Amino acid sequence: MLPVFLVFYFFSVARASHCPASDYDCQIAEIQKEIDAIKPAHEYNKKELAGLRVQVISLNNRIAAISKELDQVEESINQREEDLAYTRLIFEEKASNHYRFIRIYDPLMPFFSSTDALQAFREISFRQKAADEDRRTMDEYAGELIMLKKDRDQLEANKASLASSKAKLSGQVDFLAGEVAKVEAYIATLTAKQEQFLALKLGSLNLPATLGAGPLYCTDDRKLNPGFSPAFAFFTYGIPHRVGMNQYGAYGRAKAGQSADQILQAYFDNFAFETRPNINITVSGYGAMPLETYLLGIYEMPESWPMEALKAQAIAARSYALAYTNNGAGTICTTQACQVYKQPPKTGAWAQAVQATAGKVMVSGGSPIKAWYASTAGGYLFNSGDVWATSTSYTKRMRDTTGGVSGFGDLQSLAYDRESPCFYAAQGFRSQYNKSAWLKADEVADIVNVLLLAKADPSTSEHLYQTDKEIPSTWDAGKVKQELQARNITPLNSVSSISVSADFSSGQASTVSVDGQSFSASEFKSYFNLRAPANIQIVGPLFNVEKL
Repeated sequence: MLPVFLVFYFFSVARASHCPASDYDCQIAEIQKEIDAIKPAHEYNKKELAGLRVQVISLNNRIAAISKELDQVEESINQREEDLAYTRLIFEEKASNHYRFIRIYDPLMPFFSSTDALQAFREISFRQKAADEDRRTMDEYAGELIMLKKDRDQLEANKASLASSKAKLSGQVDFLAGEVAKVEAYIATLTAKQEQFLALKLGSLNLPATLGAGPLYCTDDRKLNPGFSPAFAFFTYGIPHRVGMNQYGAYGRAKAGQSADQILQAYFDNFAFETRPNINITVSGYGAMPLETYLLGIYEMPESWPMEALKAQAIAARSYALAYTNNGAGTICTTQACQVYKQPPKTGAWAQAVQATAGKVMVSGGSPIKAWYASTAGGYLFNSGDVWATSTSYTKRMRDTTGGVSGFGDLQSLAYDRESPCFYAAQGFRSQYNKSAWLKADEVADIVNVLLLAKADPSTSEHLYQTDKEIPSTWDAGKVKQELQARNITPLNSVSSISVSADFSSGQASTVSVDGQSFSASEFKSYFNLRAPANIQIVGPLFNVEKL
């Protein structure tokens, strides 16, 4: 029971955060400390549980073998009982015949015929020997039956004993499995908190989810000289959240001649167009107003864009508003958390798009769909279940290009949203180095060293956060190298070559190779975002590297 006590102990020392609310790296580090404190006992429990389960399997195998042997013994008993009964019947028949023979035998016959007398004596002798043989056979069968029944009783006792042991062991397994599950769930909540803080850190970049915040301001760092070389920067394709309609993709599709209906059918699945009445909806801070009036105040797409893109946006916004308010029963906010609403109402091309599509919504299962949209997908979109907890049938995974993609070059030239300034951009910057996201070769080497150390010894994770944050337990680049050397791992002092491989069917980076060492893109991204200086981050599933 020792590992269970250890688990309870670690639960009892779960600590409150001493980090400033806005210091997400400190919060992440504290959570990692708690995970690291729990894991030794948890891993011991898991090892114990695995051993107990092996014992249960062994007992099951032994019980199964005994059951099979019992079946064979029972079959032998049945066979011997049948043989004995059959032999007894034969014996009884022979005894009856012998008795009848003796009764009809005339003892005076030998005096009249020596031949008949000799034959009679031979018959009597033969019958006696046969009877003796039958008795011996029955004795053997009876003896075998006694032994078989003893074997059966012993096997039954062994089976019952093993079953009892299995029941006790299964109880221990169930209890320990429950404790392991509790800790797994607790670690999952801690990991979720880490993800939450990483999301908040991502939010600190203030990347717009849609075009409602105004023009996109993503800097092309390829045009910025950091003042050092070689320099490396990681460029992400698109910005959150990549679900539903790609606004810049709608722009590209409209320019290519697609209609509003075709644009929406490209981005959504399993829906139909319907016309709905102009009901009142409640807008936060503005009160109730007709739906069509509300739509005139939606500021989500530049009026200079093609009319078919504007009409697609109007239908999506109308559908979203009805779905969000449950057909007017609720209230919709006016920020990007819902969709951006402002005064005064528009009167230009946007108003024309609203009027041209009056009442038109996308419906699935009889209800308007929550027609999410984002500014820039980076050539790929995902369904809502990939990004959020909510999985819907009308969002879909898709490649948003004019043709097949086999490399980053194809994506740059074929994506419908390639004209977005955030289509391909490095996110975050430092105040120095021309306010760019470029990293020095030794800084990238440090990030790789951190990843190597974390993989070699997960208990060091609490020391591997940003060195430009005031977290006392953080190890600098030199200390990380020392720790690697202490574990017989050669650290990197610099890097000269980095490449990124991707799955262009799904739109996700798969592998990052640094001077011949390969890492999964997901693990590289995680430690990059934890260690990279300032707010420099990789913010999406598909990214590449640039070098100056």
